[in-house]
Amino acid sequence: MAGVTTIGDRAERVPKQDRSRATRQRLLEAAVSCLAEHGWAGSTVTVVAERAGVSRGAAQHHFPTREDLFTAAVEYVAEERSTALRALFPQGGAAEDRRAVISALVDLYTGPLFRAALHLWVAASNEEQLRPQVTELEARVGRETHRIAVDLLGADESRPGVRETVQGLLDMARGLGLANLLTDDAARRDRVVTQWAVLLNEALA
Repeated sequence: MAGVTTIGDRAERVPKQDRSRATRQRLLEAAVSCLAEHGWAGSTVTVVAERAGVSRGAAQHHFPTREDLFTAAVEYVAEERSTALRALFPQGGAAEDRRAVISALVDLYTGPLFRAALHLWVAASNEEQLRPQVTELEARVGRETHRIAVDLLGADESRPGVRETVQGLLDMARGLGLANLLTDDAARRDRVVTQWAVLLNEALA
């Protein structure tokens, strides 16, 4: 009968939805990898589609423009990293855990995601069409990262200077990520993380 959805129709549709989600996820992950490795100029939709193992048409079905693809990709991985970060500290932060929290936050800025985001920021500074999307994305990711840091550090932002202290930590973490782009900065980074843990314990006590 017209307008009646059968069990067989539903069974067929669910796998198609799953395949669509899987394709979208492969595209997002491939886009971040390409951006981190090849930069904006070398990361075309065709290159990403080939890496994801899908057709260019399938890629454009999910993401009509190149800008849509790459901003969605960076946001997707940022959300995944935020979820993983919270999972590391399911009970929230405590004073004795602050060094581990700081180290985990710094790790957000020393991996492929930060490298990919950096290429996106540089491209946005020159691409008028890309800039509004990246500006909005950076604001959302920044707010979420700040919220996570406050929660995990057990920071009381109603106290004067605490919000600025947490933001200073994230700015420092971003700077360490930049320093790590050209050389392995792990040894110095470890010492800086230790010192920041001391400073934060005093500031947030």
